[in-house]
Amino acid sequence: MPAYDTAAPEASPVKILIAGGFGVGKTTLVEAISEIDPLRTEERLTSAGVGVDDLDGIESKTATTVALDFGRITLTDAGVVLYLFGTPGQERFWFMWDDLLLGALGAIVLVDTRRLDRSFAAIDFFESRGLPFIVGANCFNGEQSYSTEEIRAALHLRDPETPVLLLDVRSREDVRGCLLALLDRLLAQARVTAPV
Repeated sequence: MPAYDTAAPEASPVKILIAGGFGVGKTTLVEAISEIDPLRTEERLTSAGVGVDDLDGIESKTATTVALDFGRITLTDAGVVLYLFGTPGQERFWFMWDDLLLGALGAIVLVDTRRLDRSFAAIDFFESRGLPFIVGANCFNGEQSYSTEEIRAALHLRDPETPVLLLDVRSREDVRGCLLALLDRLLAQARVTAPV
C-alpha cells in the first residue's frame, strides 16, 4: 500500500511590500513581526549623505536601508505565509521599487504625520500601478495627533475605501492587525473581480 502524506496542506505564499518615506519605520515593522531573523541591508549614514538625505525631523537616525528588508510570518489561521519586503525609503534608492513590486499582491504604506509630505511618492507609486494597499500611520512615541479621517483627507487618497490605520510599528499585535487588514482588503477585491 502506498504511503500518503497526511501533513497539513502548505500555506499559500503571499508577497507584501512595506513601503514609505525615509525614516517612517519600515525596518522596525519587519523586525517586530518576522518569525525569522529578518534580512536587513542597513548601512550607517555618513557625511556623504549630507545634502542628499533629508534628516529634518529624524535627526537621531544613524542608519538606513540601502536595498531591502525581508521577513516572513505564517498566519496559520488564514492559511498563508507572508513574505515581507521592506523598500528603501530614500529617493536615491526608489529605482528598486519596480523590481520589488514584481509578484507582490499588496502593500502597507507607512506614514509619519510629522512629515506627511514624505508619504506622497509612495502613495502615488501604488495608486499609479494599481497595487492594493493600506495606510499605516506610525504613532511615534506612542502618540498620534491626528485621526484616521484627518490623515486620509491630508493624503488625498484616490480610493476613499483605502483603510487608514494607526499603529506602533514596534508592536507585534499592531503590525499583525495591519497585515490582517491588508489581507481582508485583498480578499474583498478578489471577490469583486472574480468571474461569476
